[in-house]
Amino acid sequence: MRSHKEYMADHYCTFRNGRICVPVKKEYKLKIQGTVMDKSSTGNTLFMEPAGAAKYYEELQQLRIDEENEVYRILYTLTAMVAFAADVMKENIAWMEKLDFVFSKAKLSIDMDGTEPSINTARKIVLKDARHPLMDRKVSVPLQFEVRGDVRGVVITGPNTGGKTVAIKTVMLNCMMAQCGLHVACREADVCMSSAYLCDIGDGQNMAENLSTFSAHIKNVLEVLAEIDENSFVIMDELGSGTDPTEGMGIAVAILEELRKSGALFLVTTHYPEVKEYADRTQGIQNAKMAFDKETLKPTYQMVIGEAGESCAFYIADRLGMPVEMLKVAAQAAYGEEEAARYCFRKEDLPADEGKSLPCRSHGRILKQKEGKKRKDLGQKYKIGDSVMVYPDRKIGIVCEPVNEKGILRVQLPGKKIWINHKRVKLHVAAAELYPEDYDFSIVFDTVENRKIRHDMERKYTKETIQHEEARG
Repeated sequence: MRSHKEYMADHYCTFRNGRICVPVKKEYKLKIQGTVMDKSSTGNTLFMEPAGAAKYYEELQQLRIDEENEVYRILYTLTAMVAFAADVMKENIAWMEKLDFVFSKAKLSIDMDGTEPSINTARKIVLKDARHPLMDRKVSVPLQFEVRGDVRGVVITGPNTGGKTVAIKTVMLNCMMAQCGLHVACREADVCMSSAYLCDIGDGQNMAENLSTFSAHIKNVLEVLAEIDENSFVIMDELGSGTDPTEGMGIAVAILEELRKSGALFLVTTHYPEVKEYADRTQGIQNAKMAFDKETLKPTYQMVIGEAGESCAFYIADRLGMPVEMLKVAAQAAYGEEEAARYCFRKEDLPADEGKSLPCRSHGRILKQKEGKKRKDLGQKYKIGDSVMVYPDRKIGIVCEPVNEKGILRVQLPGKKIWINHKRVKLHVAAAELYPEDYDFSIVFDTVENRKIRHDMERKYTKETIQHEEARG
């Protein structure tokens, strides 16, 4: 570049297609020994690889080929070494997976303050201070649960939002964790081994499969009954719900009877009083309830085994703010007037004006489309030929077209015709007083040319065109 400065377009070197080039003026192309690799957008500058640099590029390419071959050689060597030690490495990986799983279980146990459970095959479950594994242990209320001896099933009743569903989930999850080799979220646990864990929980509605709440429950129940055996563990939520109460109660009792005959352990929740009575008189099944404090109108989330509970729907509705009058009507409809009198609804902690009626909330209103005001007989208000006064100019004109559906009429003023709203016009003299009957108003409103053309059209065929004066004003 220094020795051929006058041939260079600029004093720099660059790369084109991986080759080092110098910018050469187009007219001096033959003065430089080398190969053209590219040119500028204007074509005035050529990027040329000098002949002296070409040999070094070839050497560089050879080195790159040697480098690639060396990489392949190293990879082939390493692959052969791995293949030779494949069995040992697979065994090491398997041990690493086992250790990782063990340490993961240990970390989970530390996080949830878990306890090593005792395992039995006597179909016995004892959980003390059990917690749902996914609930915050700072706020969750520990559960006390025990099933042993001849008891195979527990029917849990109690108020809505009282913790029935969480209770059966807590029992099953802790049993499954114990059988999977995990510590359980309990202070103390003795868990039996089960061959299958089966459940029917949740609404299960599915429009795509045409499943209602009830049909979804029945579908799940039938699948459970098809797989159940004496070593299974089953939980079912809201047994027999989603249909007629009487028929639902009968189905719930029939399902309980099949569960009892299977010999499996099972926990179910229900609100039917007949199911509570069935559990009370049937051997191998016992009642349990989720406690509810009627003084504070709050659930305690404590399970009491051996007693049947109440749904406490009226107390819960009262706590959530349902008006007293509505609650009294509900109690009378359910139990009769005399029995309903035993319910004492608490309203001390509510504002004085609350509890009497439901508050009205402001919502967006649906506005009905307003019908347009009908203009009564506007077409008869002004007739052709009427003399009218046009405001605000107070000019006198003659109506040449009556009022249309929009309330607009046409008035002939000196030298022009205008469209104007009927409200700006006042009758001055009616046409009947100014013109004789059957008067030809075209004499007043039409030009002489148009009248002549119309007269010719009435007498003979003609191709003339009538010119209408455009509205002005």
